[in-house]
Amino acid sequence: MKNDKMKYKYRINEQIRSREVRIVGDDAEAMVLPTHKALQLAEQKGLDLVEISPNAQPPVCRLIDYSKFLYQQKKRQKELKAKQVKIEVKEIRFGPQTDEHDYNFKLKHAKEFLTDGDKVKAYVFFRGRSILFKEQGEVLLLRFASDLEDYGKVEQMPVLEGKRMIIFIAPKKTPVTKKSEESSEEITAIPEKAKAAPKIKAPKEYTGPKVEGEDF
Repeated sequence: MKNDKMKYKYRINEQIRSREVRIVGDDAEAMVLPTHKALQLAEQKGLDLVEISPNAQPPVCRLIDYSKFLYQQKKRQKELKAKQVKIEVKEIRFGPQTDEHDYNFKLKHAKEFLTDGDKVKAYVFFRGRSILFKEQGEVLLLRFASDLEDYGKVEQMPVLEGKRMIIFIAPKKTPVTKKSEESSEEITAIPEKAKAAPKIKAPKEYTGPKVEGEDF
């Protein structure tokens, strides 16, 4: 279907309606010719007369092999598509009272997503009356962002949307290297930029009352 659209994008040969055309191209001297003369010239060279600029006065045409031209156009589109960076958004869900083991498991996956160049959408889902303690969810998400600061940057701070509190974290431009994951004992010097870089500090852990009868 896409090939058909490209095929009929240009008028060629007898499809050209104007009385005269301007010829351009590598194999032809730039000149204005009556359309029937231009068609004869194209036939002599074993090429097609392709209208590339129909709104010009007179319309501009090229003498080219139209099949080869379509192939090159298709190839160029594929190359451009291959160069496009496709960023996916990976979702990670928490409960307001997520335990440490589950938290670390999801943190590990978030690091992998960001290292691969994907965005992370982390959210805390509040069930029932747990929405009354939304501060607990905010504390969790800010801690999550702080633990991921070597892998990504906060694109959107925690925002409550319905029963969800959501934070978006985008990957850093430079990939995380193994050196950045080494223990502090093995690092002999801290770069000046690293010293000056601001860090996200998570608030103190929420110590408020739990909601009785709720399963998080």
